[in-house]
Amino acid sequence: MTTFAYARVSTDEQSLDVQLSALKAAGVERVFKEKESGTKSDRRELARLLSVLKPGDLVIVKKLDRLARSTKDLLITLDTIGKAGAAFKSLDETWCDTTTPIGRLMTTVIGGIAEFERHLILQRTSEGRKHAMANGVRFGRKLKLTDHQRREALARRESGETCVSISKSYNVSYMTIARLQK
Repeated sequence: MTTFAYARVSTDEQSLDVQLSALKAAGVERVFKEKESGTKSDRRELARLLSVLKPGDLVIVKKLDRLARSTKDLLITLDTIGKAGAAFKSLDETWCDTTTPIGRLMTTVIGGIAEFERHLILQRTSEGRKHAMANGVRFGRKLKLTDHQRREALARRESGETCVSISKSYNVSYMTIARLQK
């Protein structure tokens, strides 16, 4: 069993010293550290840490916000650690310790709450979108041509003018005119 740690700060002006000191005191054997925003999902050192985990390993962080910025991100990372057969522990959030039965229970409960929250967000978003569409809101990019310009362009196409010529007169792409339909 190897004890790994992950330490992260967001900017070059910040220091890893407090985290590294606490992790060293916890007996960590190898630390993966980086100066990278937590909002980035492609953190190189975190990916390296997750790739070397083996069954029985332990991953420690000083604080959960060093590992993840959102509940979803945290749960995905914890799932990756668990699938590798490793355990996880936060020094500051003692309830988040998958080496204990209560820690595993808490992680499961939080995972269930996060999944429920995600479902509610999707449901509200869908209802809001349907309501907006029923009230005439159009989603997507703004149309390049007005209704009048579209009718005019179609009439010009029917009279034999080329799409290229029409598109140049409206300062739009050839495909904008080619896609027009009655």
